[in-house]
Amino acid sequence: MSEAVHIDMYKASVPVVLNALTNLKAILGKAEAWAAEKNVKEATVLNARLALDMLPFSKQIQLVSDTAKGIAARLGGVENPAYADDEATFAELHSRLQKTVDFVRSVDAKGFEGSETREVVLKFPSRTMEFTGLSYLTGFAIPNLFFHVTTAYAILRHSGVPLGKNDFLGG
Repeated sequence: MSEAVHIDMYKASVPVVLNALTNLKAILGKAEAWAAEKNVKEATVLNARLALDMLPFSKQIQLVSDTAKGIAARLGGVENPAYADDEATFAELHSRLQKTVDFVRSVDAKGFEGSETREVVLKFPSRTMEFTGLSYLTGFAIPNLFFHVTTAYAILRHSGVPLGKNDFLGG
């Protein structure tokens, strides 16, 4: 009979989230510098999309933020702060990302203890999803985080911002 494997949920989540947020902040900075250099309006970049039925760049940043703070709150056993989703400038998006980093860093590692088996319930307008903490982290939250980070990166790259793999990975 095999023993249950223990996973440190804090170490499996917070460093990953902070790395993604830090890299996205740097990518956002490069987009801002590129837009200024090329005389591209902020609104053009913030409203850019890969396809008409996809959400724009600014919403991708908001969803990264929401996913990141949701991971920290749900697994750390604290209240998930609500943000207004009203950012309309590079400066406001930078602030949103920094506020998210600060929140994630503020969640005590002790709150994550035992969260691998904690029930996590997500309610959406069309359905409810139920997870254990571990299945939430590995099967939903981290993939969702990187979907939106990747989409934000791809929107900027498609728009002409000179980004490469090292920007995404933080190398």
